[in-house]
Parts: sequence; C-alpha cells; structure tokens
Amino acid sequence: MAKDSFEKDLENLEDIVARLESEEVSLEDSMKLYEEGVKLARLCSEKLDKAEKKVEILSKDKNGAIKVEPFTPNES
Repeated sequence: MAKDSFEKDLENLEDIVARLESEEVSLEDSMKLYEEGVKLARLCSEKLDKAEKKVEILSKDKNGAIKVEPFTPNES
C-alpha cells in the first residue's frame, strides 16, 4: 500500500464502505473490499495515534525555560 495522506486513506475507506453497503457487489468482491477496508482503518488509526503523540504545547515555566506539555483539548 503506497504512503498516502490520511485524508486520501480515509476517503478510500469511505468509498469502500459505500460500495459494501450497495447490493451490487458480489460476495467475493465484498470480501476483498472488506479486507482492504480493515487495512485502511488500521492505517488511519495508526496515523491518528502518531499525530496525537506529536501534538504538544510549548510553554514557558516560571523561570522562562521552555517546557513541553502534552496537548489536552478543552471540552466546551
């Protein structure tokens, strides 16, 4: 599988889901699509996990030194 962007992988996964939901796909093709979809879902999940780990906030402590803190989104 080529190194595609997250957005392209997600779009491909959405296309697979749409095809699987249609009644025009044979069982054999459905199994192939399902396998490809599982791979894409795992790949997207891995990419999200990596991105989440990279998201950090740089801030200064009271001494002016820069410290790294994990990103925690505010829930509104």
